[in-house]
Amino acid sequence: MPAPDSRVTVLIASWLDPRQVERIAAAEPHRIELIYEPELLPTTRYEADHHGPPRPLTKEQRQRWQEQLARAEVAFEFDWERPEELLKRAPRLRWVQATSSGIGPWIEHLGLAGSPLLITNAAGIHAQPLAEFVLLTALHFAKDMPRMTAWKAERHWERFCGQEVLGSRMTLIGLGRVGSRIAALSSAIGIQVTGHRRTGGNQAPPGVQRVVDAAELDAVLPETDILVIAAPETPETANLVDRRRLALLPAHAVVVNVGRGSLIDEQAMIEMLQAGRLRGAGLDVFASEPLPTDSPLWTMPNVIISPHSASTVVKENDRLVDLFIENLHRYLDGRTLINVFDHGRRY
Repeated sequence: MPAPDSRVTVLIASWLDPRQVERIAAAEPHRIELIYEPELLPTTRYEADHHGPPRPLTKEQRQRWQEQLARAEVAFEFDWERPEELLKRAPRLRWVQATSSGIGPWIEHLGLAGSPLLITNAAGIHAQPLAEFVLLTALHFAKDMPRMTAWKAERHWERFCGQEVLGSRMTLIGLGRVGSRIAALSSAIGIQVTGHRRTGGNQAPPGVQRVVDAAELDAVLPETDILVIAAPETPETANLVDRRRLALLPAHAVVVNVGRGSLIDEQAMIEMLQAGRLRGAGLDVFASEPLPTDSPLWTMPNVIISPHSASTVVKENDRLVDLFIENLHRYLDGRTLINVFDHGRRY
């Protein structure tokens, strides 16, 4: 067995269940020294909460946290206390496994863009729950849940004619891990999926019938029943779905955003929803988070609001630990890691 000081120091910087911590420790018992002191980490409000309220630490506890950061070569999540000083507070740090996927803006905010720090994201971890949220929204409006909810409150009984999602036309912006899972589940229940990626290309993920590029996007919007945004936030995607493109959608269209709020003109969308120029929306992300209490979205019966929680499920940490353990093996063996953050593309 190597001497303790020759082992790689791995710091768990976000709450995990003891069972999950033990899995990490058992994955490489002879090659890592694992540090995990949950009493030094933020509190948790729900399962898989990685950004909970900070604990009131004593001076001695803060000093211990600083000492742990200074020793770490690998970290599961960023420093919760002063992340913008990460490189200074953790001079030995070489690799951080993030618990989120769309971390480009966060990396820039921390001043880590272009740094030599190896960063891996959680791409793919949230694909299934986000795809399920898209299907929830599609079915919600096809089955006219707003009408049934209102009639239930009124104790009103009247038969009506609903719709089915079979044969609906979806335009899916973003064909990464999340988009690919959305396409697979949507096509499985009969939705016709057209995918959009910036550069187009002939290679389409399973379930995608056609791929269009930026120049072709406008042409497919008038034929879209369900517009899904599942792309990361980059300079190229900011305000991609602007007022002009929203106006190209038919009045019966439903908008679903599981990407980032900056990708759509939120005010234009609100106005079109209020005017009946869009049928409805399922929103997990917003231009400003938390969503301001005076936003008209809160009171609109044709809008589903998820507080940026559609991706968070009870199995999330197990999946993150699976990814981290695989990457840990690769890191120790000198192999290429999974989900390496691309500083040039910003995702």
